[in-house]
Amino acid sequence: MITGPVWSKKLREEIGKAVIGQEATIERLLVALLANGHVLLEGMPGLAKTLLVKSLGTALGVQFERIQFTPDLLPSDVVGTMVFQPKTGEFVSHRGPIFANLVLADEINRAPAKVQSALLEAMQERQVTIGGQTHPLPKPFFVMATQNPVEQEGTYPLPEAQTDRFLFKLIVDYPSSDEESQMMQRWGQVTKQPELLPVSSGEELLSLRTEVDRVHVAPAMQGYMLALVRATRALAADPSTQLEPNARRHLSFGASPRASLALYQASRALAWMRGQDFVSPSLVQDIATDVLRHRMGLTYEAEAENITTDKVVAMVLDKTPVPKL
Repeated sequence: MITGPVWSKKLREEIGKAVIGQEATIERLLVALLANGHVLLEGMPGLAKTLLVKSLGTALGVQFERIQFTPDLLPSDVVGTMVFQPKTGEFVSHRGPIFANLVLADEINRAPAKVQSALLEAMQERQVTIGGQTHPLPKPFFVMATQNPVEQEGTYPLPEAQTDRFLFKLIVDYPSSDEESQMMQRWGQVTKQPELLPVSSGEELLSLRTEVDRVHVAPAMQGYMLALVRATRALAADPSTQLEPNARRHLSFGASPRASLALYQASRALAWMRGQDFVSPSLVQDIATDVLRHRMGLTYEAEAENITTDKVVAMVLDKTPVPKL
């Protein structure tokens, strides 16, 4: 059976043929694949978010579909609709682009809420309903969505029920000077572009998940994850807690139980990828921000003071006692 570091390395190297840098983001995407979770990528236009997801689909060797979200997009454009066949006089289900292993929802927050909600059943239940009939989606199935910062024109904030269904929310930043220079050399050719090859498969990914489930999580580590998640709820209910006495109320609501599950699943996947057979506190701390940042709501006062959810997570990590294994 292939090991986590070997599987991770071959995918990283193949994706690296097209994508410069972004090692941490690529690692999180691989963790999400192993944990059967969806990912939300946020960043300014032109930061290779689309290229990253497309390269991941090619390297993984799965069916890839891209949906460009626009203000005039309809739910049927995503999941499909019933089409009348004149020869038979019957309506037949026409499947939309959601029927793929890896679906890129590009600029997801440029479409209205009705279209965004069309993804909810697919993301949670791995199925869609067309004309009253339920159709299961392929296995494996992932939604990798890109999002522009909400300060930009023509964007719609995603509803909390939808953001909570993403395992990670990753912030994609500008490349360094050296990385941008390499990008110009690699992609500056008009006639020749980097070509990627499949180095894994959907079947291999599904089989590797059994290895992830063998990673040990000590009771103390499970309690640590719960303490982190429940601390966010405590801050939302009563900021004058042991985490930050006499603090102002920065959160309107804390993380849901999905955050606890996400920490549990993602930390095991990350441990397996790094060649460990148990979950350590450092692994949980490494992914906590990506798991929690989109599952909390800031108050107006916090936003006025430039308090971000990342800062709240950092405070929670700093104040929560770390278990000794």
